[in-house]
Amino acid sequence: QVPLVESGGGLVQAGGSLRLSCTASRPTLSRYAMGWFRQAPGKEREFVAAVNWSGGSTYYADSVKVRFTISRDNPKNTVYLQMNSLKPEDTAVYYCAASNLGPQRVWYEYDYWGQGTQVTVSS
Repeated sequence: QVPLVESGGGLVQAGGSLRLSCTASRPTLSRYAMGWFRQAPGKEREFVAAVNWSGGSTYYADSVKVRFTISRDNPKNTVYLQMNSLKPEDTAVYYCAASNLGPQRVWYEYDYWGQGTQVTVSS
C-alpha cells in the first residue's frame, strides 16, 4: 500500500492560483509515475497531468496545458500541481495517484490513490 495524502485545495477566485501537494510517509514515491486526476459532481474522473519517476517527462490534458504544471521533489517524497489562471470549470475534487506502469492518462492504470482535495473556483 502507498498511503497518499493531498493538500493545498481551497476556494479561489477565477484567475487565481493554487498549488496542490501529494505526499506519502512511505514508501518512497520515486519508484512510481504520478498523476493528478479530478472529478466534478456528476462527471467522470478525468486526467489532469502526469509525471514520470524522475520528473523529466510530463503530460497534460489539453484543458489545463499551459495553465497547470506538474512537478516532483523525490528527496521530499512530494508531487506538486501548480494551477494558474484558474477557471470555474476547474472546480472539482483533485486526486493524486501512483502508477507502476509509467505515466498514464487513464485512471484504471493507477494503483494507489489519495482521498482527494477540493478545489473551488468562483467566478
